[in-house]
Amino acid sequence: MALLVRVLRNRISQWVPVCSLLVPVSSTQAQWGRALSGTFQKIKIAALRMYTSCVEKTDFEEFFLRCQMPDTFNSWFLITLLHVWMCLVRMKQEGRSGKYMCRIIVHFMWEDVEQRGRVMGVNSYILKKNMILMTNNFYAAILGYDEGILSDDHGLAAALWRTFFNQKCEDPRQLELLVEYVRKQMQYLDSMNGEDLLLTGEVSWRPLVEKNPQSVLKPHSPTYNDEGL
Repeated sequence: MALLVRVLRNRISQWVPVCSLLVPVSSTQAQWGRALSGTFQKIKIAALRMYTSCVEKTDFEEFFLRCQMPDTFNSWFLITLLHVWMCLVRMKQEGRSGKYMCRIIVHFMWEDVEQRGRVMGVNSYILKKNMILMTNNFYAAILGYDEGILSDDHGLAAALWRTFFNQKCEDPRQLELLVEYVRKQMQYLDSMNGEDLLLTGEVSWRPLVEKNPQSVLKPHSPTYNDEGL
């Protein structure tokens, strides 16, 4: 069960150092805007941590089991996409810096998708073709989820049915479970301090199935040094 996810998760350590060096700043730019560049660099590091939380702190195997999803790369992407979207919704509330962080999170996501495709041995031409299709699906999903989260539970369920379940969910209990998960997770993210998220990118996820359904705990404030690291 979930062999693919375990294999890909074991290779994530090879990807993180690469992402931490992305979007380099030239010497001229560094001299022109050292302070601004330093702030953006901190946001990039926080964005990397936030994206990494989407793939390392999510219990993919539980999603496979309870949502009856096959253990495939596409299923991994659908679950990751959902969590990335929730992070984007939260960070868009943090003004210009939050929107910049959103762009970097999405950038890291595509770097990761491409790297995982290579690890799986996907032909470069097929990988490029698939990534174009996934990109189109990603933005369509974001639009659908945005409309769903602003709607009632029926609207959110419809968005999840179209995108997450690919219009193939026949068990209403699975939709109900996922709607509840998204609602409580967004509430949980909203309770996190925005400045802390911009500094650290530290995000944790509520379990898909709560041991105590009535408890949505307020997260602990993250710790960081003077540089926000």
